[in-house]
Amino acid sequence: MNTMTIDELLKRYVMGERDFSRLDLHAAYLSKVDLVDANLQGVDLAGANLVGANLRGANLRGANLSRVDLSMANLGQANLAEAVLTNATLSGADFSDADLSGAVLDGALLKLANLNNANLCNVRLRNADLHGANLYNANLRRSLLTHTDLVGAILSAADLSGADFSGAVLVRANLYRTTLSATDFTGANLMGANLQGVDLKGVDLRRAVMPDGTIHL
Repeated sequence: MNTMTIDELLKRYVMGERDFSRLDLHAAYLSKVDLVDANLQGVDLAGANLVGANLRGANLRGANLSRVDLSMANLGQANLAEAVLTNATLSGADFSDADLSGAVLDGALLKLANLNNANLCNVRLRNADLHGANLYNANLRRSLLTHTDLVGAILSAADLSGADFSGAVLVRANLYRTTLSATDFTGANLMGANLQGVDLKGVDLRRAVMPDGTIHL
């Protein structure tokens, strides 16, 4: 893995360079940095501070972003496929139209994050906090969201086919017209959730708390 100082990286970016793949930027301070459309594939940004950073359209495929702080950052249309974001802080971040397929976000904090139209296919979001997050029209096919906090989250028009929400908390979540083919809600809490326009045929609801407070047998 290559090394480069932050000053050198930013200088090269301003001069028009965009390829910064496989750099070691472990624990770097990059708050509010502007790296739109930069190629950061495979970089090590573990523990880095990227609060309010503009990474719109950036390529972060396979990057190590564990424990990173990307609060309020702009990652719209970014490529984060197969990236590792374990225990990352992503509150209020914009991931609209981003590709997070195959990414690992176990324990990540995504409170009020915008994941509108995002590709979250095969994503791991175990024990993550998606309280109030916007997942409108997101692709969550075959994703793993066990014991995840989705209180008040917007999941309307999302594709949850084959996803595992066992033990998840979806109190007051909006699932209007979501696709729930072979979705697992075993032991999930759906109290107050909006399930209008949803076909529950084939959905596993064993021990789930339903919108009216009853427990499904």
